[in-house]
Amino acid sequence: MSVTQFFGDYPVMFPLLAGVLGLIIGSFLNVVIHRLPIMLDRKWREQCQELTETGRSSPERETFNLIRPRSRCPHCGHPISALENIPVLSFIWLKGKCSACGRPISRRYPAIELLTAILSLVVAWRFGFGTAALGGLILAWALIALAFIDYDRQLLPDDITLPLLWLGLLLNSFAVFTSLQSAVIGAIAGYVSLWGVYQLFKLITGKEGMGYGDFKLFAALGAWLGWQNLPLVILLSSLLGAVVGLAFILFFGRDRHLPIPFGPFLCFAGWIALLWGDHITRFYLQIARFS
Repeated sequence: MSVTQFFGDYPVMFPLLAGVLGLIIGSFLNVVIHRLPIMLDRKWREQCQELTETGRSSPERETFNLIRPRSRCPHCGHPISALENIPVLSFIWLKGKCSACGRPISRRYPAIELLTAILSLVVAWRFGFGTAALGGLILAWALIALAFIDYDRQLLPDDITLPLLWLGLLLNSFAVFTSLQSAVIGAIAGYVSLWGVYQLFKLITGKEGMGYGDFKLFAALGAWLGWQNLPLVILLSSLLGAVVGLAFILFFGRDRHLPIPFGPFLCFAGWIALLWGDHITRFYLQIARFS
């Protein structure tokens, strides 16, 4: 029995397996979210040092990437063993505390693992076994990483957004989610539209309303979803951003002058458009036609 036939005979198995895989990927995404901004910061500092201090050798540092060093407790430095790194289960087994020093482990780690598992399950359920599901899983995982990095650092790394853009164009050269023409136009329109809004806002207010990372992320979503879904993405993300921002000001006392990163809202809207964008747009057009 082939893999395709197996998942065809037992359709529930693929979403369940995707959910389990999502737990594992979610554990890795925790590492990416924490370490990638630090890696980029170190790289930028080294480049600046090379330009400003020509001829002076920089001091050697401990290898720091997505693999090394091993994960460790941020309080006592205790290395996390394999048994202590099982997604969600280890957190429950350890009762949310470090086995060495007893200090609490952030609840965000299992939350991201569960979120990745749930979104992976939904993507697999929506598309079924095939290329579209694989692409959808990759996009969902990348959007989770981007959303949390932007929330923490107000940064959307090129190391994720640019490969995501090219991968979207590559997949749609085989018409996985939309036609190649629609994907290319979507990538261009995504970048240019937000760049235009940025320039207009800066001209009127003298302030920067968003960063270039937002342009690149929107371009990547255009490459994946096609230009037809861009209005839905920007409308949904703007609406969600306005509601969340207002709630933060009214209920949590947040200073209204403090910027709120736009990336997480773009990521959420992009994921919604990936799964149900065509249905939502078609439903809206039907309502508009009969209204």
